[in-house]
Amino acid sequence: MSPPPPPLGRGRKRAAQAFDEALDDAELVAARAALAQGRWQSARSLLVHTGDDWDRRGHRVTVLAQEPSCAAWTREWLLAEPDSADASVLLALALVHRALRGKEKPARAREACRDSAGLVPGDPTPWLGLLVLERSAGAVDEVVRAFEAVRGRYADHHHAHHLMVARLAERGADGGPDPLHEVYDFANWAAEQAPADSPLAILPVVAHAERYRVLAAAGHAPADPTASGHWTGRRARLVMKAAFDWWLEWEQDGHPRRLIDLNFLAHAKSCEGRGAEAAALFHRIGEHATPAPWSYPDRDPYSAFRAARANALGTA
Repeated sequence: MSPPPPPLGRGRKRAAQAFDEALDDAELVAARAALAQGRWQSARSLLVHTGDDWDRRGHRVTVLAQEPSCAAWTREWLLAEPDSADASVLLALALVHRALRGKEKPARAREACRDSAGLVPGDPTPWLGLLVLERSAGAVDEVVRAFEAVRGRYADHHHAHHLMVARLAERGADGGPDPLHEVYDFANWAAEQAPADSPLAILPVVAHAERYRVLAAAGHAPADPTASGHWTGRRARLVMKAAFDWWLEWEQDGHPRRLIDLNFLAHAKSCEGRGAEAAALFHRIGEHATPAPWSYPDRDPYSAFRAARANALGTA
C-alpha cells in the first residue's frame, strides 16, 4: 500500500529553524516535495537531467533518499519501470537511510547498494550509499573499501571525502591532541591530489573541525570552540589562510555542496576571531546554514550559527 501524504501545518518557528539538506537546489526541493506526495516522475526527471555530474547526483539522490516515504514511492517507480537504474540507486540509498533510522536491516541496505552498483558500474552513487552506511555502522576496513570504490569512479567526490574525514577523525579519540593525526595527513593529501579549482581544497579545514568535535567530546578540548584555542595555533592559521585564499580565487558558485564548505570555513574564521573574513562568508551563506560544524561538539547549531553571524556582521 502506498504511504499517505505527510501532515501539513508545521509551526513557523520550527520551519524557520529547520536545516534543509537540499541547500539552495530549488529543483531538488521541488522534486522532493513531489516525491513526498507520490509523484515520483519529478525525481525521475531530475536524475535524468543530472546525468553524470557525480557530485550533484550524489547530493540529489542522498537528499531524496532521506524523504521518509522515498522507499515506498521508489518501489512504485520500479513497478512502472523495472529496468530503471536511477530508481534502483535511489531505492538503495533510501534503504540506507531507513537502516540508519533503525527501520531496515543494514544487510538489506548493503545488498541493495551492491545490486544497484551492478546496474551502473561507473556510477559512484551506490558506493556513496554504502559509505554512508559503513561510516555509521561498519568497521573501518569497510569504510575504506567503500571510499576507495567511490574514488575509483570519481576521484574528487566531495561527499565521500567529507565522510572519510569524519570517520578518520574519530580514531585515537582517547589519545588527546595530536598534530600528526592521520586525518590531517589524509585531508592534506586529498587537497594536494585534487585539481586547482577543486573544493577539496577546503578539506583540511573540515578535518580540523572534525578533530575538534572528537577531542571536545572526549574532554580533551573545551566545549566552547572559540575558547578552545583549537583554531588559533600556527598550523590552524596556515590551514585556514590557505583555504580562504583558495575560496577568494576559485569560489565555486555552481558546486552543489559549496554551502557546506562555506559553513565550515565561516565557523573556522569565527573561531579564529577573523570577523571581516567570516562576514564575507556569511554574506555568501545567507540563510543556508548547515548543522555541521555549528553543532560541534554538542551545541544547538541554529543558535551557534546565528550568534556567530551576528558577531561577524556587527548586529549582535
